[in-house]
Amino acid sequence: QVQLVESGGGLVQPGGSLRLSCKSSGRVFIINDMGWYRQAPGKERELVALVSTDGSADYADSVKGRFTISRDNANTVYLQMNSLKPEDTGGYYCNARTVLKDIVWGNGTLGTVSS
Repeated sequence: QVQLVESGGGLVQPGGSLRLSCKSSGRVFIINDMGWYRQAPGKERELVALVSTDGSADYADSVKGRFTISRDNANTVYLQMNSLKPEDTGGYYCNARTVLKDIVWGNGTLGTVSS
């Protein structure tokens, strides 16, 4: 009922920036919270940032002060990533929670931070 498509990943130098986008389609009006998760090779998927319908945001301690999550009226969610570190490398996955209590995932976009 809801589909998510991420974009904006790529290769960046340490200290650089990336801006990720996640576009929602389908029954977008049933979406509640949206978030970004990260999964590095051999690691479990972890919450990076979460944004509620009122725009309030929460962040993992590891990205506070460097990443910013936001959303627009079309339920496109963004993740601005600054001061990137090699440990930020991984697949970034968009997540949406609906009023039907469904959890929807995108297929991810790869961000690589390397010299």
